[in-house]
Amino acid sequence: MYIDYYAKILWDYHKLNQKIKKSNIILGFGSHDLHVAKRCAQLFLDGHGDQIVFTGGFGRITKSLWNMTEGDKFAQVAINMGVSHSKIIIENKASNTGENISNTKELLRSLNLCHSSFIIVDKPYRERRTYATIKKQWSDIDFFITSPQYTYEQYCDFYSNGEISKDEFISIMVGDLQRIDLYGKNGFQIEQDIPSTVWNAYNYLVSLKFNKHLCK
Repeated sequence: MYIDYYAKILWDYHKLNQKIKKSNIILGFGSHDLHVAKRCAQLFLDGHGDQIVFTGGFGRITKSLWNMTEGDKFAQVAINMGVSHSKIIIENKASNTGENISNTKELLRSLNLCHSSFIIVDKPYRERRTYATIKKQWSDIDFFITSPQYTYEQYCDFYSNGEISKDEFISIMVGDLQRIDLYGKNGFQIEQDIPSTVWNAYNYLVSLKFNKHLCK
């Protein structure tokens, strides 16, 4: 199907596939996607980090899904998987990526935690945007970025049977590509090269009205 062909081009662009190394902190970015929380917990249980930080308040999607913040919900998932509560730090006020970073920096500073190595965990199709934002707004840390280890097809299946629709999932990827371009130009992120094949896929999907998450 043409929609999946072009959506997968965006997926492959957003996903960086970095190799990770043992770090001080595993930092999970909150959202509706509990696979991110599970990935953080498993990385910790496998010895890849000393502590987990979950950041996220109520977002546009999660405010209508849960009666607890993203940070608290993610912590609950990790604890249920066997992570000790004492190894989890929760930031539960952030409502966007910039606040995820600034609030986490301030929280760690208030706890006198000056760690410099991080494994950042976000959704697969958010890796590049999160990477570009941290490179600009938290440039003094060393970090690797990773995500739940699932394919585009598996995510389509999750969203066909989950809390958001497949169409919204594709619209989010379209919106994130626009933001990578816009935010790189306005200095909010470092700039990223966007190949013409990716722009062509973006324009095709916008023409089919996958535009719900575009900036006005």
